[in-house]
Amino acid sequence: MPERQREDVRVMAETRADRPARRSLARVGDPSRWRRHGWFLAVLALGTALRALAMLGYRPALWFPDSYTYVVTVFRPRPDLVRPAGYSMFLKLLEPFHAFGMVTAAQHLLGLATGALIYRVARRAPRWVATLATVPVLLDAYQIELEHLLVSDTLFMFLVVAAVALCASERRAPAAGRVVAIGLLLAAATLTRTVGQPLIVLLAAWYVLRGRLRPAGLLLATALVPVIAYGAWFYATYQRVGLVGANGVFLYARTMSFADCARMDPPPDLRVLCDPRPPERRPPSQEYIWAKDSPLVLLPGITFTKETDDLAGRFARLAITSQPLDYAASVLSELGRTFTWGRPVYPDPEIYGYYQFPVTEPGPPGRYPAQVGADYAKLYERGAIGTEIVEPYAGWLRAYQSLVRLPGPVLLGVLLVPPVAAVIRRSGRRRPAPWLVPWSAAVVLLVTPAAAAEFDYRYVLPAVPLACLAAALSIRPDVRRQCESKKEFGDDIPRNVQL
Repeated sequence: MPERQREDVRVMAETRADRPARRSLARVGDPSRWRRHGWFLAVLALGTALRALAMLGYRPALWFPDSYTYVVTVFRPRPDLVRPAGYSMFLKLLEPFHAFGMVTAAQHLLGLATGALIYRVARRAPRWVATLATVPVLLDAYQIELEHLLVSDTLFMFLVVAAVALCASERRAPAAGRVVAIGLLLAAATLTRTVGQPLIVLLAAWYVLRGRLRPAGLLLATALVPVIAYGAWFYATYQRVGLVGANGVFLYARTMSFADCARMDPPPDLRVLCDPRPPERRPPSQEYIWAKDSPLVLLPGITFTKETDDLAGRFARLAITSQPLDYAASVLSELGRTFTWGRPVYPDPEIYGYYQFPVTEPGPPGRYPAQVGADYAKLYERGAIGTEIVEPYAGWLRAYQSLVRLPGPVLLGVLLVPPVAAVIRRSGRRRPAPWLVPWSAAVVLLVTPAAAAEFDYRYVLPAVPLACLAAALSIRPDVRRQCESKKEFGDDIPRNVQL
């Protein structure tokens, strides 16, 4: 081949190789592409502005009773008996900045990234539906306040949504790399909040339902290896099996909303945990963990010793097996708090107050063990800790929080959209619909705390983006995109397809 022809062939080959990159650049610079996503970009911009107000109005962060415990683990790396160390590792990554303001900034970015993930996966629906699905996570005032708190929920929400988004967006046989990423995200979520454990089984079951046994096994292996490794670390530290040492204590506190020792007839060693007051006169469940007059706290030693946790677990199991209907009614009652229109004060004014943007500068969290580790927090910040309120930014946020939130009945309506849409559509598809993954994950995240601990407003927020994603995915079937692809390549569209 002459030299000139070889050069022409080389140039043509390079041109073909560069074509995908040039197409991507052209799409990025195409104004019409940005206009197509205009509504979402407007919502994203507003969500960014609101988070900037939080950074300006409440500097550098808002504190919660759990916050100090997480900071202690940064400097004393060992498993905590009550909370896994995932969020502490997140704080450790940001420690070189020595600024809690950097932590809240990172959490606000995670909130924005969660909204972007929801929009990306919900693109099968009409764009206005996909945009609407992002509004609760991007614009809800309580979501923004939660991101500004030094707690694990924002990180947990992002990890779970990222895993579910990867799973729900698959259209062909899943690549091994994607499955490994899902497993690692679920492991990280579980080691951030233990409520993530059932999600590992849930997403593995999704692959089994689709006849993908190998991906299911790969996901389980990838997710369980880090979890088992953490469990081994926990065992080496405390000679106890598990990820935390408080499961029995929390379940005991949960059952005290209905446990009747006259009906249970517990043995003498368990009877010391009984409360003679009738259930309707008892305090919220969490008081049985932290209150000084709790039967559990009055026992010798710390509340979370293996002996105390085992004793509390035995009492809880006896209460549930002796009064299964009362337990079910209690779980439904706690779950029902999720769907109330207002926001009644619960479980107590102190905890409820942490979910509001404060008017005056808050002091340090008051209940034990919240203040344990304050010196470590000062070491992390390399200076004084606290919250400085700066007006008028803080006032604008407080006014916004008084008006903009997702009411409970609206969340219930969002959860009902997918099953109702499935009944109306009555499609004969044998494979499970894509909305089933985020919908099931949202239900698990709502039910598990009500069954194992108690209702808390911050436990609800991580489930909201998943519920919204499920609703968006159920609005319009995937066949619309398939038809659009056939139009693009000039294929005929079957006449029996309804868009």
